[in-house]
Amino acid sequence: MNDNQKSLIVNSSSKYPLPQGFRADASILESTVFRVGILAALRSLKTQSLTGLMITASHNQVNDNGVKIADPSGGMLTQEWEPFADAIANSATPQHLVQLIDEFVKKENIRFDGVRSAEILLGRDTRPSGESLLEAAKQGVYSIVGATATDMGILTTPQLHWMVRARNKGMKATELDYFEQLSSSFRCLVDLTPNQIKMNNTDDKLVVDGANGVGGEKLEVLRKMLNSMDIEVRNSGKEGGVLNEGVGADYVQKEKVVPQGFYLKDVGIRCASLDGDADRLVYFSVQSNNASNIDLVDGDKILSLFALFIKEQLSILKMEGDDHVDENYEARLGVVQTAYANGASTDYLKQLGLEVVFTPTGVKYLHEKAAEYDIGIYFEANGHGTILFSEGFLSWLDARNNELSSKSKGSELQKAVLRLLAVSNLINQAVGDALSGLLLVEAILQYKGWSMHNWSELYHDLPSRQLKVKVVDRTAVVTANAETVVVRPPLIQEAINVEVAKYPRGRSFIRPSGTEDVIRVYAEASIQEAADSLANSVAKLADQFLGFGNSG
Repeated sequence: MNDNQKSLIVNSSSKYPLPQGFRADASILESTVFRVGILAALRSLKTQSLTGLMITASHNQVNDNGVKIADPSGGMLTQEWEPFADAIANSATPQHLVQLIDEFVKKENIRFDGVRSAEILLGRDTRPSGESLLEAAKQGVYSIVGATATDMGILTTPQLHWMVRARNKGMKATELDYFEQLSSSFRCLVDLTPNQIKMNNTDDKLVVDGANGVGGEKLEVLRKMLNSMDIEVRNSGKEGGVLNEGVGADYVQKEKVVPQGFYLKDVGIRCASLDGDADRLVYFSVQSNNASNIDLVDGDKILSLFALFIKEQLSILKMEGDDHVDENYEARLGVVQTAYANGASTDYLKQLGLEVVFTPTGVKYLHEKAAEYDIGIYFEANGHGTILFSEGFLSWLDARNNELSSKSKGSELQKAVLRLLAVSNLINQAVGDALSGLLLVEAILQYKGWSMHNWSELYHDLPSRQLKVKVVDRTAVVTANAETVVVRPPLIQEAINVEVAKYPRGRSFIRPSGTEDVIRVYAEASIQEAADSLANSVAKLADQFLGFGNSG
């Protein structure tokens, strides 16, 4: 970096007080967001591609805010850059900040005279603090010489990630392009529903809780483009409700109760809930005996529905094989879960004959693993997940469709190919997207002629319990096998195994929290009392081996 560039960063940085991490009360975040603006610009220079920066705190309360970076692929910031992101976010002085950037630029060999200047797309959710934080992000971007920032306005987080991915693929990427791609691929899927099922119009209405956030607002736009769908949006933010307060997917999934604005009159209606920035989705139905109780359909069941549908389409491709040279293209379908996935969902997926693999907790691990397959599906129970299609498999589908158009147009084989292509366009392959996920769920339920009840009955969740145990040092716990086995300290895993063996269908694991000095305990068993008892026994072991229980 030359002296002119260094002084530009020092001068701009001096305007902002010291940073306070990536997600916090909005009033103390400007410095962090400014620095992440620099980071997004450096990432753009390094990759010679467009990157994105999103101002949101997702499902946190309205006074909080935060910042996320979209890598050129549309995914999250590459893990290799995370230590640098932490370092600059916490750097104590403008001079130290410049020193860190200078060292990193040399190490990464980032050129400031490259063919392409840095280009960043900016977005924010509906939080009142978003506007001033967006300004801080712009100043961060502009402190890198030649960098440009385009404000895309108020968006869902997945929309911004979609735009970054699309732009870097040379496609049009306005918000209208996003809506048109989702609505046209949804219509295509619905048009491919077997005729005998189209007549069955039961269970048509869908009521969606928009978490009083940006997702409700955007779903209203989509709803107008999909006049065939009967969608009612509640908690859109326009009725005066507070973002994420007693509403939203995170609240519904964790508390297992109805969000505000849902009542006994909604019994029998299919309901869904988005989170604050619309990257999570869960479904639920109100129970007739008690308006506050719900039958929850979480991310595990959304994954199961998607996996079942895609497996059916791949089976049609196999059954209808002909003399096509590449007819034996054996598409590898992989389902990716974490240890928090309910054991009943894993059993169901395995009974379907699917390949199920586990990764450590965290979307970045799930996404990375899913990308290894021709079709990789991942979801967390909280409703965040998506489907990834390999470029090779999509090219094969395109070629197959072209060939079938001339040879056997309208055949079951071609319809299966077209359905898979429509899914690849409908689902947001950059990140989990509640809006595209919701449309895919609706299209598959129509295709199957299923009610909410049919879907919910795919399997029955095993009762589970999660606990936290305060410990002296969370780093004393080292896990393996996707966090299901404790390697250190010694002997604790054997003790956990002894407890687990006492309960029918028992399963339990512990893992260190990523953010606080606690150990997280997960337990499940055939009945709730057993899950509770197992969780308590394992929590006691964690305290005995690691907590304050043995500190005397």
